[in-house]
Amino acid sequence: MAPTPLVIGTRTFVWGERTYIMGVINVSPDSFSGDGLSDVDAAVAQGRRFVEEGADILDVGGQSTRPGFTELTAADEAARVVPVIERLVAEAGVPVSVDTYKAGVARPALEAGAHLLNDIYGFRHDEQMAAIAVEFGVPAVVMHNQRDRDFSDVTADIATGLRASIAIADAAGLPRERLIIDPGFGFGWTPEQNLELLRRLAELRDFGLPLLVGTSRKSTIGAVLDGAPEDERLLGTAATVALAIASGADIVRVHDVAEQRQVARVADAIVRDWRGWRGRQPSP
Repeated sequence: MAPTPLVIGTRTFVWGERTYIMGVINVSPDSFSGDGLSDVDAAVAQGRRFVEEGADILDVGGQSTRPGFTELTAADEAARVVPVIERLVAEAGVPVSVDTYKAGVARPALEAGAHLLNDIYGFRHDEQMAAIAVEFGVPAVVMHNQRDRDFSDVTADIATGLRASIAIADAAGLPRERLIIDPGFGFGWTPEQNLELLRRLAELRDFGLPLLVGTSRKSTIGAVLDGAPEDERLLGTAATVALAIASGADIVRVHDVAEQRQVARVADAIVRDWRGWRGRQPSP
């Protein structure tokens, strides 16, 4: 059975009908993916382009979380993301997410109109994040982050982390049906473990919650492709997106919206029997 539909902003996301596209807006010059922006107008222009290309959600982040990242103060991070969120909420026409694990950033971002919290620590770094989601009445993405944690088994460790996040949400009064889970591809795993994560992704469907997967341009793809740099991982990312959808991903978080939307449409037509393409076939 598909998870319960979820309202994000003014849109209702019906899980299982098709895959939704989350476009990444990095307002961080040191972003691992090489697409970091420091100019509000440029970030807003990118967001508007992503919407034209088919993005269903825009995810705005100001803190690079690449391995060994330097942590910003909440004030500095908020200064990066809030002006972009304000503009995108007014101009983009799709839900806007804030990618942060700090309550001091989440609050001003939600006051600026953000519709969704995306927390790479799944409330386990700052439990106030769950309370803020309740206060503002927004849903949240809770990710399992394996960094600095003992390893036992890929899927078991992810499940343990997600159960801890769900427990924090429950204690704060955030309904389970307002949660989206993310297994945390690339966060504390070896390349071999990341590949196993994708191979066993379907096991996480047992949570009964919508599943977000973010593999876009990650280093594991580069490792498999003989050290390909970030800007040469498009097709490798496409393979991971298609396979994630085949295993039940409901949202894919990507840097290349137009290209990965095509991947998702074809994968959905095969896996979910999505029929939105009918009546628009090209001439023979």
